[in-house]
This record gives sequence, C-alpha cells and structure tokens, in this order.
Amino acid sequence: MVHMAKQDLSSVDWQNSLAGTSLDAAGLIVLADLDTIARRTALMGSASYTDALVICPGIHRQQKASDLSKAELPPTGSLTNGYIFRIENQATVAYLQSIGITGQLVTLGVEKLQKRSWYHLWAHGFNPGKSLVSSALIMMAILSTISSVTLLVSIEDWWGVSILVTLIVARFLNISLIRWRTMPSWHGVLEPGMNGDLLVLLSQDRWVRMQGSVDALKTVTSGCWLSDTTFFERSLEASATVLVYLSAVLASNATQVGKMLLIILLLGSVGLLGISNQLQEALYMRGHIVRLKGKPKMYARRLDLAKELIKETRRYDWAVGLGMVKGEEYGERSAPVTL
Repeated sequence: MVHMAKQDLSSVDWQNSLAGTSLDAAGLIVLADLDTIARRTALMGSASYTDALVICPGIHRQQKASDLSKAELPPTGSLTNGYIFRIENQATVAYLQSIGITGQLVTLGVEKLQKRSWYHLWAHGFNPGKSLVSSALIMMAILSTISSVTLLVSIEDWWGVSILVTLIVARFLNISLIRWRTMPSWHGVLEPGMNGDLLVLLSQDRWVRMQGSVDALKTVTSGCWLSDTTFFERSLEASATVLVYLSAVLASNATQVGKMLLIILLLGSVGLLGISNQLQEALYMRGHIVRLKGKPKMYARRLDLAKELIKETRRYDWAVGLGMVKGEEYGERSAPVTL
C-alpha cells in the first residue's frame, strides 16, 4: 500500500510539473522550413502513400522538391556519340550534387528495376536494394505516428487527435499531388539494345560518369520530373498548406500531454527521416535505380581526366564540346563551348 501511494504521489508530482510548463507554441514546430520531406521525395523520384504517416516539419515544403537542385543544369557529354546537352531532371541533378566530390570522378550505374507485387509494394514505398536500416527507420516513424494517435485516443485528447489527423490529411494531399506531377513524360525515341556513357560536369569541379542503357539514361536525365502545377493542383497545394498552419493554431487546445507528445513525434520523426535519407545512397526514378559503381577517382587537374577518357573512348568531340580540351590540339577549329 505504501509503495502504491508513493507511485501515485510521484505521478501527481510529474503531472503538476508538466502542467506548470507552457507548451502553447508547440504547434509552431510543424511550420519549420525543413527540406527533409522534399529530399526524400527527390531521392525516391515520387512519393508513397505510406509516407502520409510520417509526420514531421516541412510538410508544406514537399512541392518545393524541385528547388533542391538550386536551378543547376549541368552540361553533359555523351562519350559514345559526342552529343552535348544538359540534364533537365531536377531530382537527378540534386542527387548528383549530393554524391559528387570536388576534384574526383564518381561513376554511377543506371539500371531498370524489376516490377514488384503487392501493388508495387504499396506504390514503391519499400524498394529492393534500399538500405534495410533506412527502411526500418521509416517504419519506426510510421509506428510512432500510429502509437501517438492511439495514446491520444486513450487519454481522450480529441484536440490532439484532430491535429494529427489534420497533418495526415495534409501529407496525403501533398503526396497525391506529387504523384500526379510525376506522371510519365517525354524521354525521346526508344533505342533498345544501345549502351550509353555520360560525363556530367557539376559546379565546384565535381565530375560524374553515368553508365547504362541509352533508354535508362534518357529516363533519369531527360524530360520533366515535376510538371508545372495546374489551377486545380495549385488549389490543392494551398489547401494542404492551410491545413498545416491550421494544425499549428489548434495545437494550443491540446492537453499538456498531447502537446508534449506532438513535440516528441515531430522532432523524432524528422530525425528518423533525415537519417534514412542520409543512408539512402541510391536514386529511384521512374522504375530505374541510379547507384554508385566503384570508388571515386581523384585527378590533379581536369585536363588529366579529359585525356584519360579520350584515350579510353577513342574520340574527343565530347571533350571539345564541353570545353575540356582545345579543338586545335586534334587538328580541328574550336567550336563554341556548351556551358
């Protein structure tokens, strides 16, 4: 009896100390302009419906995933035919920026993924080849949301429940919008059986080589990734954003336990998602995977890289077009550089 009385007293003391703490501004955390959700969208090439249960700051920033590339359109040369062009896919550019290393050549392989069952594993939420730890972290974030809703229902904190449901709806609307905007787009004429080899010149002297079939390379580099929004889509985005701000306003009506739970959920989920993004070494784009192939190779200067690849490919037109070498060195008149 004495032991139970001590437990009751300690529980009362804990609740009293929590009651004396003001957490009315807890909902402001959800308005933080973090790019964690947007970065996962770019890495996955789209969005999964299961992500609607990953509640963290930056929900209203998901449609800005295309801004992660910082508007860079890196010049790219085809080592097989000499054509020069720019990579238009913002998600691919953002990925290349993240794995690129100054003064080093990073080689990537591009492959087509095999179709999977269970409705593409619930709209490509969990990919083969994806880090098991990364998937486990996402699952932990999802279970955290489910547990939070269950706990709020058990303590009858209906304001807290309504806040989380509002955020889930906002996530679902943004995910639906991302999926509409990433519908299949133009990638040029199919060239089955042809292999490609690309050299990408990124800012800060980062060099990336992409190898794979021509059709696979076209899929991840050309065309439109996130299409421009229509009036209906802009309205849907605005509605989702208003829901996020509304949840921040309503957070002050939740109980102290509900507010504390909301803070823990938001901070914990964004941490789990951020680590998952960091562990995600591959890019998934329109049924294809882009991942590291071998180790990066350092060069003393860019000219050394150009001469080595010219010797390997036995052609120099791509190097002249990218401005890596002078045409006069190979008996040609230098043409305007595509940069």
